Amino acid sequence: MTERRPHALDLFRLDGRSALVTGASRGLGLVMAEALAEVGASVCISSRSPDAASEAARALAAATGARVVGVAGDVSTPDGVERLARHTAETFGTVDILVNNAGVNIRGNIGDLSDADWDTVLDTNLKGPFLVARAFGPAMCARGWGRVINLSSMLATIALPGRAPYASSKAGVTALTRVLALEWASAGVTVNAICPGPFGTDMNRQLLQDPEKYHAFVQKLPVGRWGELHEIKGIAVFLASEASSYVTGASFAIDGGWTAQ
Repeated sequence: MTERRPHALDLFRLDGRSALVTGASRGLGLVMAEALAEVGASVCISSRSPDAASEAARALAAATGARVVGVAGDVSTPDGVERLARHTAETFGTVDILVNNAGVNIRGNIGDLSDADWDTVLDTNLKGPFLVARAFGPAMCARGWGRVINLSSMLATIALPGRAPYASSKAGVTALTRVLALEWASAGVTVNAICPGPFGTDMNRQLLQDPEKYHAFVQKLPVGRWGELHEIKGIAVFLASEASSYVTGASFAIDGGWTAQ
């Protein structure tokens, strides 16, 4: 008898799966959490602010009908991640899908940046994904299934002035993604990275409000515009689902063609 192949759309369903998205009270993190909830996952969103996490969770649950909870969590320190893991287990249970989205950016030429500026960005953007993956990944491996999605950036590939801490952190995220993919592949856990280009998030507010800088960015985008927040949904669902079961250690540019040039 011929083996029945799964229906293409069924491969993207996440019914019965649970997801944790860090830094998800707003921006791309919230949109990715929404996408996972829309295709059936239960979703835990974390933020440094307990109120922001709870408010975002209530709104997302009302909009999608999915189970969504909010927990407080600072991913930049071992103690913060330990508390995040404990609170997640107590209020949510196990995690099948981890989206390491929490991130910060401090811009400035290297001569104007302090040690604290560098540490703040690297601790959140690079050490954070390491700590959170270490906290949740081994349990995924023990259960034989898991998805880890790290948020890197187009700046892991190309450079812009004034972005030394951010670009360095995101290049590290891309390398971390490859290493974890190799370590966990045999256990049924995939690890991939999304590398966004310019999106209209709060992090980019100062660029959006400066017509000259905004136009300079648009000129470098083959599609001729910045990304809309919803345009990250498809790749997030793909990497979180069975549709990507043979994909690991990869980085996906979502940048309007910037890095293709």
